[in-house]
Amino acid sequence: MAVLNRAAEMQQEVAEWRRHLHQNPELMFDVHETAAFVEAKLREFGCDEVVTGLGRTGVCAVIKGNRGDGETLGLRSDMDALPIIEATGKPYASKTQGKMHACGHDGHTAMLLGAAQYLSETRNFAGSIVVIFQPAEEGGGGGNEMVKDGMMERFGIDRVYGMHNMPNVPVGEFTIRKGGFFAATDEFNITLKGKGGHAAMPHSTIDPIVAGAALIQSLQSIASRNVDPLEAIVVSVTKFHAGDAHNVIPNESKLGGTIRTLDGDIREYGEKRLREITQSVADAYGCEVQLEFRRGYPVTVNHDIETEIATQAASAVVGAGNIDINTPPLMGGEDFSYMLEARPGAMILIGNGESAGLHHPKYDFNDEIIPYGISYWAQIAEQNPAR
Repeated sequence: MAVLNRAAEMQQEVAEWRRHLHQNPELMFDVHETAAFVEAKLREFGCDEVVTGLGRTGVCAVIKGNRGDGETLGLRSDMDALPIIEATGKPYASKTQGKMHACGHDGHTAMLLGAAQYLSETRNFAGSIVVIFQPAEEGGGGGNEMVKDGMMERFGIDRVYGMHNMPNVPVGEFTIRKGGFFAATDEFNITLKGKGGHAAMPHSTIDPIVAGAALIQSLQSIASRNVDPLEAIVVSVTKFHAGDAHNVIPNESKLGGTIRTLDGDIREYGEKRLREITQSVADAYGCEVQLEFRRGYPVTVNHDIETEIATQAASAVVGAGNIDINTPPLMGGEDFSYMLEARPGAMILIGNGESAGLHHPKYDFNDEIIPYGISYWAQIAEQNPAR
């Protein structure tokens, strides 16, 4: 198959869509203008059904093939931006101060729109394709909201596929792996309550700063001493606040952070050890403790068969030599995980070439990868077998 001629022809127009979205970023579920743009394009393409308001502000469209009965496949992109001040200096930079497409969701949306246009024109596939445009990937769990809204059942989706760009993977290359690909993203906040007093008389206090420092050190033992070194877990304390004066020991200290894991059992164990260590350190230093633990996105687990299907599709576009099928897992989170819990499927990464990293103020989606992304989506659809 290689890159579709039609996809190459569409590149400039799709890039213009992408740059329009880049100039007009929206956050979380508040993607009303983006969703309206997507809806208008899907109706213009002649999709068989267009549904809005799924998972609050998500958009889906159904495209029916003309090669007979087959499975219904979901193809997913994300629409939301990030609360970052852009520093790219591009002529199409964000028009909204403090908001920016720093993760490439503008490109994901544009590429899936391009694929929807191509598939609506050709319909050279069996079964049906559901293109999914999701809000609130960046921390809001929009994928979960769309699943809870009955998206899978409403459209009869059998399998679901996702794609994300990856900086510093060369243009024309893809990476993928079976099993755990993106980490579960859990968060914790801890308050240690001691007894404040004069900094010159620490013996009359219960110092929550010393207790907090000990706790930070102790939590590192979860990864270094409690979990098999061959298993993946990250425990990061990312904030520590206490006191306002040089000569006062405060009454309390507060710290928080994240635990990242790639396995459900390790996820449970990490939370258990966090609770145990926090309580034991608080007891040792005479502090009262409050611990808030919040479950974030689950592990993004690529299913075996669907990973092979995705690999075949990418191979048809760029050749098997340009796909890394054993790329290392990433400790970042991805709420496509909820869709993969609801249906079998796979996430693949498409090379963005040399660029700033994701979530960086100088990041920019590479429009040169648009034909590869459209061609991949088309191949996923066109290799769907008839029943």
